Amino acid sequence: MADEKSPGPSGLNFGGAKSMRLIFSIITGIGLIAATASDSWADAAAGKAAFEAKKCNECHYTDGPAKEKSIAEQLAKKGPELWYAGSKFQKPWLQAWLVDPKPIRSLKYNSLTEKNAGGHPKLSGGDAGNVTDFLMSKTSGEVKAGTIKPKKSLKGKKIFNKKMPCTGCHQSANKKGKVSGGFSGPTLVGVSKRLNPDWIYAYLANPTHFKPFKAMPTFAGILKDKDLKNVAKHVSKLK
Repeated sequence: MADEKSPGPSGLNFGGAKSMRLIFSIITGIGLIAATASDSWADAAAGKAAFEAKKCNECHYTDGPAKEKSIAEQLAKKGPELWYAGSKFQKPWLQAWLVDPKPIRSLKYNSLTEKNAGGHPKLSGGDAGNVTDFLMSKTSGEVKAGTIKPKKSLKGKKIFNKKMPCTGCHQSANKKGKVSGGFSGPTLVGVSKRLNPDWIYAYLANPTHFKPFKAMPTFAGILKDKDLKNVAKHVSKLK
């Protein structure tokens, strides 16, 4: 009979139209996953080639962990390291920024006096997409997914604005869109679309894993872990 069930090689029953449809769906699903992964790897490989062809690697290194062994080595860098870019940035923002880059810092990288003139090289849409895939493949195990859920934190806001205060080095915008704050660190305007909340917390909790030599103070050990998380929640909501 066409619908008669017959046992498989392991004694499992593979007969019947319903069972065959299920098996077909599983095989199709596996095939789609494999094809998607293959496309992603291909795009990342193309992105690496574009990254090197455009000489992005002259200012940014992408092979971790952190390489700097001294302050002098940090100061010699032309641009920030990108070996954990996939853990740090949000993909839509990164791709859009590569097409039309705007300064994230008011001051030139590694400078406390020289203004950032901008002028970061732009990538075409195709190259930007591939380079984004390449950079998003660069992740750090220090960043645990799902640690921080972006939401308003009054405690985090108080620490950010008054207790530490982070506004001495970083600009941010209030509810009315008015921007204020210091210039020595990267702006936090638009962070809700730029940075991964889990990375913000990971950086606050263990900054030297990402930057062995840095200007930003280490707050781990000064603030309780729950307060680091509160600050991360607050920062991750900044628009």
